[in-house]
Amino acid sequence: MRLGDEDPSGNFIDNTGRGGFGLGGGGGNMLGCLLPLVASRFGIIGVLVLLVGYCALNSLGGGGGLLPTGGGPTTSAPAGQSTLDPNTKDVLARVLGSTERRWTDLFARSGARYTPTKMIAYSNSGQSGCGTAQAAMGPFYCPTDQSIYLDPTFFNELSTRFGAPGDFAMAYVVAHEVGHHVQNLEGTLDRAQQAQSGASRTGGNQIQVGVELQADCYAGVWAANDKNLLEPGDLEEGMRAAEAIGDDTLQKQTQGRVVPESFTHGTSAQRMAALQTGLKSGDPAACKFN
Repeated sequence: MRLGDEDPSGNFIDNTGRGGFGLGGGGGNMLGCLLPLVASRFGIIGVLVLLVGYCALNSLGGGGGLLPTGGGPTTSAPAGQSTLDPNTKDVLARVLGSTERRWTDLFARSGARYTPTKMIAYSNSGQSGCGTAQAAMGPFYCPTDQSIYLDPTFFNELSTRFGAPGDFAMAYVVAHEVGHHVQNLEGTLDRAQQAQSGASRTGGNQIQVGVELQADCYAGVWAANDKNLLEPGDLEEGMRAAEAIGDDTLQKQTQGRVVPESFTHGTSAQRMAALQTGLKSGDPAACKFN
């Protein structure tokens, strides 16, 4: 990616190396219950209603999925100092800055104002507005404090275990989480929560799949409106990442079988198609939430 001309966001916070940091209240240990549900496939935490039995579904598509195995884009440092690789930090901050500029323009076209999200990089564990954040959860968006949380070791796992390396794969993850923030600003997450409250477990899963696929599409919209960033091979990196974290792909790898009614993020084909829709259209209106 060509990020040299992009200014880094002032809303990127590096809390790596600061164990037990506090970033808002509420939620308690709620995220520990959600681990089988989200399991590092990129997601949203704290707004979609947990239906009865979710916390017992240890064999969900992402359960035991992208769990950090150590290493990755971090460095050794004295306690309290950043462990984030400077190059990774630069990519994350510049991609976040790019999303801020593009979504500000997109919102302005419809007469709305875009309020940026914050992105907090942490190591091992910490506290979010939605409860305890742990590395095994992977990147997630918390609507309570309108912030994105991620442990950068996730990207090492995405690259080495799931064959989706590259800076655009990393950017896709960030843009997907920013997509959830856009949904929060638009009221989509509230509507999804209301719909889930009266749905069956399977129905609730389907609603969440719709939310996740729209966020994938929004990631494509961002990239389409910032094509000067893209280099040959970048789109392929994004597609490999989308394919790697599909529910069906992860279920085959972790449990040897596919259980469609338990899907919460969409199949590999659906995720690639959603990203492609955003890339081809460049229009948020093309990313319909079903």
